[in-house]
Amino acid sequence: MRAALYDRFGAPDVLYVGAVPAPEITSDQVLVRVRTTSVNGGELTARAGKMRLVTGRRFPQRLGIDFVGEVTEVGSSVTGIAAGRRVWGVLGRSFGAAADYVAVHPRKIAPAPANLSDAEAVSLLAGGTTAMTALRDKARLQPGERLLVRGGSGGVGSVAVQIGALLGARVTALAGAGNLDFVRDLGAAEALDHRTHRPSDLGRYDVVLDTVGTEQRAYRRLLAPGGRMVAIAFDIDRIGASLGYIAGSVVHGAQRVRFFSGNPTTSQLVELARHAEAGSIRPVVDTVRPFDEIADAHRALEAGGVRGKHVLRLT
Repeated sequence: MRAALYDRFGAPDVLYVGAVPAPEITSDQVLVRVRTTSVNGGELTARAGKMRLVTGRRFPQRLGIDFVGEVTEVGSSVTGIAAGRRVWGVLGRSFGAAADYVAVHPRKIAPAPANLSDAEAVSLLAGGTTAMTALRDKARLQPGERLLVRGGSGGVGSVAVQIGALLGARVTALAGAGNLDFVRDLGAAEALDHRTHRPSDLGRYDVVLDTVGTEQRAYRRLLAPGGRMVAIAFDIDRIGASLGYIAGSVVHGAQRVRFFSGNPTTSQLVELARHAEAGSIRPVVDTVRPFDEIADAHRALEAGGVRGKHVLRLT
């Protein structure tokens, strides 16, 4: 089968679509034929070699964490899932979804939203589940609270703005100048250019959602009494210091930084699908490219200014 691979760390030019053996499922797994996947920020960091302590140095390495596709084979001990079902899912803390097939445990998939195309559905997946976990479960965002979303136009931020508004918060989104009207349309009460508005220019917030990872100390100072900051990214150029700061904030201080790595389950996927089918959360697709243009998709995400997700179509 085809899979997105790289044989060394580096720029997007190291990426290629090569041939690897198709996965063989165990009795408690299903095999999914992947139709679409998306490019996520963590993949850029891994490809550049800035997560080699986690990914290791064995090559070739794989890419892709989310997928929409069709179940083609069901393990002997799996019940309630039949071949032919259209599903969506997130691998969680591993890569490999950017391929023709993926073997996955049933708790990592759910029926895909019937009203969304494959490209629309996959654009909502990783960002949607991450934003729901961050705002509802980690920050416990309440109606009437003030929410600041850093990276409001990105794959996570564009859904977080919508979820924040859905939960009744007053949302301020930081984004590029060209995306301010876009994030307002998603539900932001206030949209600010991140290049011209420094942390010292901003007010106080009950919750700060950081999808960027830099200047965490400065943004933490914006928290009102009882405020919560949730970080889903860290400073890739200062990984040790960034992670050390997050870890220290968990131990010291009332205004702690919550950090987590997304690992959604079926129940979260079902809930996200319900919101998508109701129209209360909508997908945002920046571009759709054929699978063999994965390097171009990585370049586009690195260039910034993204609106939602860069999607790769396999079928």
